[in-house]
Amino acid sequence: MVRDSLFGERIVWQGRCRAETVPAVARVLAAGAAVISVVTLLFAVVVARSLRVPVAGMLIFAAWCAALALASWRLPLWWRSQVEYLVTDRHVIWRRGRIRRTIDIAQISYALVRWSPRDARTGDLIIVRAVPTGALRRTLTLSLHEVDAPDRLWALVRGVEPGAPLGSAARPLPQRLDPGERVLWSGAPRASAWTSRRVATAVVGGGLAALFARSLARSVPTLGRLLRLHALSPALVATLALGMALAMLLLLAVAVGVGYAAVVRPRRLARATRYFVTNARVLICRGHEELSLDRSRIAYVIDAPSRKLHDLFLVLDGPQARAMAPSGAFGTEDQGDSLRPVLAAIDDADTVGAILKPAA
Repeated sequence: MVRDSLFGERIVWQGRCRAETVPAVARVLAAGAAVISVVTLLFAVVVARSLRVPVAGMLIFAAWCAALALASWRLPLWWRSQVEYLVTDRHVIWRRGRIRRTIDIAQISYALVRWSPRDARTGDLIIVRAVPTGALRRTLTLSLHEVDAPDRLWALVRGVEPGAPLGSAARPLPQRLDPGERVLWSGAPRASAWTSRRVATAVVGGGLAALFARSLARSVPTLGRLLRLHALSPALVATLALGMALAMLLLLAVAVGVGYAAVVRPRRLARATRYFVTNARVLICRGHEELSLDRSRIAYVIDAPSRKLHDLFLVLDGPQARAMAPSGAFGTEDQGDSLRPVLAAIDDADTVGAILKPAA
């Protein structure tokens, strides 16, 4: 019988990170840093050849951006390739060499399963423990990236015998319930709220769009005047034009991305979200992301009316912890669009409240 070296507990599951994909944030950072490096290098060539001034600072900055792009692209794969995961009788363990992070299974509040869009059989399992509200409010998370059948692993952590339907995102969530589990209520958000964070993001996106329009309006006439003066050789003019075009495209991409995150993405997420209340759990499905919360963890439900709709905040309970996870009671706007144990913008809150009341 294999046992963990730290706790001496029986190991019931052991696996490793597949480390096949780079996180989206790292990919965006790598692409942005690479474009900035190329633009800086092109401008350095134009300055050095036309003005005959030293451009060592620009070259160093371009090299630094290139190194940042390469690190963002390769380091996550290298780091995750050495990570292994263990599940014992009482703990979930993340381990890389001598670095170890653990979470007590009895203290887990809920879990998120994020399926890979490339492979319906793999994904991330993110285990969350909610801690008290107030000054100490925060979350303790343990992320098991790129594991096979993350929903089966979550069932194993919960002490439930994994059923045959588990193991693939190709099956709808209601078809992957535990044995004997049945859906009592289902619904979907009727709107996407304009939070202060969303408004601020929209304002930033508008400012970036205005900056792009102003920069484009100034750079094109300037480049035209240079062409008419014949101050630069055709090769340098082409180099300068390419650098300016890449810089404008980068600024436009950032403006469009910020605007999409503020205006379009919340609506698409709301349309893709489905709520399920079963006799054992509260499940939230949104695209490739699923939240699973045991109803025994719900201490009570807070109904927050908003016009004709209601937001139901599930106040979680656990050993030495009672919290509206993941950010404390009503403090959810600073969490962005991350999936949370909140039934937002529903129109039959009384029905859901009545179903969840016996579990409170």
